Amino acid sequence: MGIREIVTQSKVNIGAFIRSISSTILYRWILYFKSQPIVVSQKPAMVFSPHQDDETLGCGGLIALKRLQGVPVEIVFLTDGRYGRPNWISEETITDIRYSEAVNALDILGVGSSQAYFLNHLDGSLQNLSNEQRQEIVDKLVQHLQSFMPEEVYVPHRKDGHPDHEATHSLVTEAIAKSQLKVELQEYPIWMLWQNPLSSNLKQEDFTHVYRLPIANVNERKTKAIQNYRSQLPGIPRGLIGRFFLPHEIFFKN
Repeated sequence: MGIREIVTQSKVNIGAFIRSISSTILYRWILYFKSQPIVVSQKPAMVFSPHQDDETLGCGGLIALKRLQGVPVEIVFLTDGRYGRPNWISEETITDIRYSEAVNALDILGVGSSQAYFLNHLDGSLQNLSNEQRQEIVDKLVQHLQSFMPEEVYVPHRKDGHPDHEATHSLVTEAIAKSQLKVELQEYPIWMLWQNPLSSNLKQEDFTHVYRLPIANVNERKTKAIQNYRSQLPGIPRGLIGRFFLPHEIFFKN
């Protein structure tokens, strides 16, 4: 490795270290100073996941707790996840692998394959839809909502810092309004936990209704489900992934 490569790698390592420290401060501030404790409810829930793994990272404990109590849960994946591909997996096989990983992870959490829906829209496309494409997706989401009739809906945080995640929030909230269902909308953070507090667009008012759910009783199950996503774990920063193995989950309510 040459001098230039060493310097570049050092800058990357330092940047990742700084990001890890700042995001740890943000996470602990949310958890210990802004959030209130809650317990899992008996309300049927629908979880909307932009990619295969977001549902387990953000809501795996919640899903497992509800299923242990016999509460119905359905999962809707919006994209095919094709661009979450490590070098050792080919373009031709990544979508099949991510599908299998999702089905297996949900089985660990207690959700059968008949309660999981894969809409298979192009990964990375949700923020650049035409009006016609957007309306088509919203109408499909309305069908799922009206078919299942959830009382709780879980979506990525509206400021999650990832285009597909924020677009999923927008699409789902539009579908809820169009469906005319009365549901409790709860937002789960993924990449929001990796934002630098000094440069993010998060504001004080974004933290007025934050809740922490204890998941110690199902944490081992969630951990196994996360570890099942073998194709995805190498791409998640080490400073971020550890958050999702902790015995609590964070949710935001509007």
